[in-house]
Amino acid sequence: MDPVRNPFAPGAGSQPPELAGRDHIIRDAEIALQRILHGRHGRSQLLLGLRGVGKTVLLNRIEQVADANHHLTSFIEAPENTTLAELLYPRMAQVLRRLSAIESAKANAHSALRALRSFASVFKIKLAGVSISVDAETGVADSGMLELDLAEVFLRIGEAAKSAGRAWTLLIDEVQYLKSDELAALIVAIHRINQRQLPVMFFGAGLPQLAALSGEAKSYAERLFNFPAIGPLDPDAARTAIVQPIVDEGESIADDAVARILKETQGYPYYLQEWGFQSWNLAEHSPITVDVVDAATQAALTRLDQGFFRVRYDRLTPKEREYVVAMAGLGSGPYRSADVADALSEEITALGPRRAKIISKGMIYSPAYGDIDFTVPLFDEFLRRITAPTPLKPNGGV
Repeated sequence: MDPVRNPFAPGAGSQPPELAGRDHIIRDAEIALQRILHGRHGRSQLLLGLRGVGKTVLLNRIEQVADANHHLTSFIEAPENTTLAELLYPRMAQVLRRLSAIESAKANAHSALRALRSFASVFKIKLAGVSISVDAETGVADSGMLELDLAEVFLRIGEAAKSAGRAWTLLIDEVQYLKSDELAALIVAIHRINQRQLPVMFFGAGLPQLAALSGEAKSYAERLFNFPAIGPLDPDAARTAIVQPIVDEGESIADDAVARILKETQGYPYYLQEWGFQSWNLAEHSPITVDVVDAATQAALTRLDQGFFRVRYDRLTPKEREYVVAMAGLGSGPYRSADVADALSEEITALGPRRAKIISKGMIYSPAYGDIDFTVPLFDEFLRRITAPTPLKPNGGV
């Protein structure tokens, strides 16, 4: 089958040909985006899920919906080594420059730019090519306390957007990488916006521990956001994600081949794309058969092992690798921390710092007190593959 026409798109945040099983999340977001433009309350969202479930894809789709509903949008990925102030400053400046071009918003946009200039000065933000040609406003957003200053800038942006008849939607991926004080400041800013009923919305995405991190940062976070859980697709949606793109290209796939893909991928969207991609490329003609899928499974696992899984494994120190290998050796998760400690013949308290470091790297999380699990589905199988002893040849060699 022609690889040029292959409809599947495995990749980080790549839009799949069929965004199946997520309609209710997109619809809820669209309603909130439309309500905020009409001066009504719209609750912001934090999308929670493991790696490979399509959180980034959903954020990108929500951004498209926001654009279609006349919102100004800013999309940010939170890296581990950049401050929130540095991430937000150029986006906020861009939004305010766009608002300043609207006659009804010029005065409020100018006021907001002065506040942003104060914010940039107090937090010593210097970014090449991003400058604001207004004077700072003394006493506004210049306390040096991120919670106070970020909220003041958000309020000014909200007022400018309201006067323009527009709204601003901020989208941040990998929110769990924000420092605790930064997450708290972001929550406070959204809270103040809600209290003033200004047209600013926030959509974030992160690993499952983000809900607990938000609650620890500010206790009212659970009442401020919706927390949609983004998991594997149910069988019907997973089947649609595989079959529909193939049918749309005028080709077909056998039912038992679809069933095999669903079994191998466990319904995780990223893996569905990978298996679909490999199956299409290996098939000589329609229908794609189960034998083709079996060959595709080996090709998919090889590519995942060399890329998706390996990149994450290589970020770990030798001691951290020892810890996750011990987890995988216990079978499928979730795992009791005490059992991992027993497998390593160490005290559970002594392993606490190591476990915390692996969590901070986004490799594992705690689904319940005393439990841990991998944030990457099927990662335990990868670890067992790469640590399995090499079988001896008949002559005693390897």
